[in-house]
Amino acid sequence: MPKTSREQIDKDEKKILALLQKNSNESIDRIAKHCGFSRQKVWRTIKSLEKNGFIWGYTAIIDDEKNDQKHYMMLIKKTPKPLDKKIIDNLTSIQIEDFVSNPGVTIESSCFVHGNVDWIISFTAPNLRQAIKFSNMFNSAFAGIIQKIELVETLFFVRKHHIFNPNMKKLREFL
Repeated sequence: MPKTSREQIDKDEKKILALLQKNSNESIDRIAKHCGFSRQKVWRTIKSLEKNGFIWGYTAIIDDEKNDQKHYMMLIKKTPKPLDKKIIDNLTSIQIEDFVSNPGVTIESSCFVHGNVDWIISFTAPNLRQAIKFSNMFNSAFAGIIQKIELVETLFFVRKHHIFNPNMKKLREFL
C-alpha cells in the first residue's frame, strides 16, 4: 500500500535517501552495495519514494562563481494585512518567476518561515545591480503586502545541499 505524505519512511528508505542527498547521481548498483540491498530493492524504493512525493526531483550543484553568477537571498517581511485570493494564487503559483521576470536571475528556492521575516527567496544573479533590480521588481509585483525586503549576498558556501564546498581554501579569504 502506498504511503501517504504523513506516514514515516522506514530505516531502509532513510539509508537510500541519505545517499541520494549526498550524490543524486550515484548509480543504483553503488547505492545497493553501500546499503547492503539488492539492486532491485533500491530501484523499487527510489521509484516508490518518487511516486509518493518524498523525492521532489534531482539537481546539480553548480559553482555560481564559475557560472558567472552570485548568490543572494531576499529576506521578506510582509505587512500584517490579510492576503486576498489573487495574491494567494500568485504566491502559490509555480510560475512565480513570471511575475518578476528578470534576465539572468534564477530563483533557487523560496520558503515561508516563522521568525523575524516571513519569506526567504534564494536566487542567483550576475551581479548586485541585477539582484537589486529583481528585488525592486518583486516588491512592485507584491506592493501593499511587503513591509520590508532585505537583500543579502552569499560570500561563500561552506556547504550547499548536503555537499561540502570543494574549494574550502577560498574560505580563508573571507575569515
